[in-house]
Amino acid sequence: MVKDPESVYSPGRRGLYWFKLKKELATLDVVVIAAELGHGKRNHVLSDYTFAVRDDASGQLLSIGKAYSGLTDVEIAELTEHFKNNTIVDRGRYREVKPNVVLEVAFDSVQPSTRHASGLALRFPRIKGIRRDKTVDAIDTLSYARQLSAQRASAV
Repeated sequence: MVKDPESVYSPGRRGLYWFKLKKELATLDVVVIAAELGHGKRNHVLSDYTFAVRDDASGQLLSIGKAYSGLTDVEIAELTEHFKNNTIVDRGRYREVKPNVVLEVAFDSVQPSTRHASGLALRFPRIKGIRRDKTVDAIDTLSYARQLSAQRASAV
């Protein structure tokens, strides 16, 4: 926690004088498998991304999380056009897309999950950037995500 020593604590309120700093566990290079219309000012762009890692054994892409923060408005507009042109299944607000955009995603921890096909979920994921230098063949694997989960568990 970083704070102004002269500031007053207000339970349940965010302010300009108190900041919570968290160390990132690591990052994963993942591929976007679905895109969804955002909310509020982003309700007309595809800004919420479900992403996957590759199963080492089968080669299958398995979802591991969803993120909607970290990209600029320009990047989101670019990805919106890309995903509109690379939609596999259109379900209104939600689209399954061709897995051809790689993102670097930071997160605080990896935990077990029944929500995602990988059996894992990233806690507090945020997009660090688009990995234009990587293809879907170069994304991180499920075994690597499991290693990160085990590292976190042993560190606690």
